[in-house]
Amino acid sequence: MAAKIKKGDTVVVLTGRDKGKSGEVLQVLPSDNKALVRGVNVVRRHQKQTQTQEAGIVAKEAPIHLSNIAVADPKDGKATRVGFKVQEDGTKVRVAKRSGDLIDG
Repeated sequence: MAAKIKKGDTVVVLTGRDKGKSGEVLQVLPSDNKALVRGVNVVRRHQKQTQTQEAGIVAKEAPIHLSNIAVADPKDGKATRVGFKVQEDGTKVRVAKRSGDLIDG
């Protein structure tokens, strides 16, 4: 199956404590069906001191399930479903179902 959400996409959170927030996908974890989104699902973790990092409490993004996020429509920024379309030159592109706009390229 082709990936509906990719690294670099702008997504909107549909449920949970960060509902309504949007951010950029930093990493997709397909084996867990999760993604890291900048500024969303931020947790605070106690960090042990290492040679490169100081000890203390560090805020970082935790993975969020792909079912709880949706790609933001390029036209108005609202959540949309993703469809696929094959162009004349044979390339497969992602399309926003809400407005019909191309998501990539």
